[in-house]
Amino acid sequence: MKIVLCGGGTGGHFYPLIAVAEELRKVMRERKLLEAKIYYLAPTPYSGRILFDHDIDFRKIQAGKVRRYHSIMNFFDLFKTGWGVVKATWQMFWIYPDVVFGKGGYMSFPVLFAAKILHIPVIIHESDAEPGKVNAWAGKFAKAIAISYKDSADHFPKDKVVYTGNPIRSELLNPVSEGAYEYLKLEENLPVILILGGSQGAQIINDIILDCLPTLVQKYQLIHQAGKNNYAEVVGRAKIILGSSLQSGRYHPYEYLNELALRMSAAVAKLVISRSGSTLFEIANWGLPSIVIPIPEKISHDQRKNAYAYARTGAAIVVEQENMTPEIVLSEIDRVIDNTNIYSKMQQAAKAFAQKDAAKKIAEEIIALGLAHVNV
Repeated sequence: MKIVLCGGGTGGHFYPLIAVAEELRKVMRERKLLEAKIYYLAPTPYSGRILFDHDIDFRKIQAGKVRRYHSIMNFFDLFKTGWGVVKATWQMFWIYPDVVFGKGGYMSFPVLFAAKILHIPVIIHESDAEPGKVNAWAGKFAKAIAISYKDSADHFPKDKVVYTGNPIRSELLNPVSEGAYEYLKLEENLPVILILGGSQGAQIINDIILDCLPTLVQKYQLIHQAGKNNYAEVVGRAKIILGSSLQSGRYHPYEYLNELALRMSAAVAKLVISRSGSTLFEIANWGLPSIVIPIPEKISHDQRKNAYAYARTGAAIVVEQENMTPEIVLSEIDRVIDNTNIYSKMQQAAKAFAQKDAAKKIAEEIIALGLAHVNV
């Protein structure tokens, strides 16, 4: 069986594809099926090392981006997209996969278009509460549509929708508690707050945390992923803000949390402060209450909808970026951590939202569709 994966450009698209690839291998071994040949078609490999480790064959194509604001680049990217469709169709013709799995985003469009032309079965996955343009279009001809939020079912044909949750790599599903306090240099009897601004960090979140820092370190320990570009500034400002404070050792800034550090942080954290991208699914799988600060809608159309869709489950509190002040953030942190009833309900809601077998459900759908195509 030959399977093509498409989508990417961000970790929120790429890593779920890897999670599905892992489960494809696992399910096929369990069923004693022949090993699948898996391809990834995109403008860039995102992580060549991860593709190599998972025996995924990368094939380069072009893809133009459609921006939601006026830009001359939209015009030029029309030609890039057209050439991308030609290249994708050529690659797909020679590969001729049994099924295509698309994660959405502009990078998946040429491949999905080629699959439509060549009558190759398609499965898509939508990770946002409201689908993006590519998935909204692909949903019309896809054989199956996997969704992460139940809210997004209203945007697709009901008979095609499968509620799976968002696929997460198996390693991140399981926090690591053994040795976590020593590795992260934490005190054992003080609540830990984990702040995740994404791999690039989030300047507004960094600023608010630093404004709150003298008060926060009196009661809590902080693991703060500040982002590579912001790390030096955050460390410098924190030293000035905390000065000779006896609690300065309770603040732990990082450029980026590697896999082990993230799993250990998840094991010891009491609360997470985060944006509302794909990280929400990891937080839910860890069973942690969260304070969610979505990117404003004029910048990112999906984060605000995701935040409120997740908050409606009871697992999170949403603080709008424009309303975010140190006083509000401190108040919400204390309200969640100090109130056992509120904390317990949020924790239970996060666990209820989590779909730990999302990648397996999608893998099984892909295999079923691929086998049907092979036997035609």
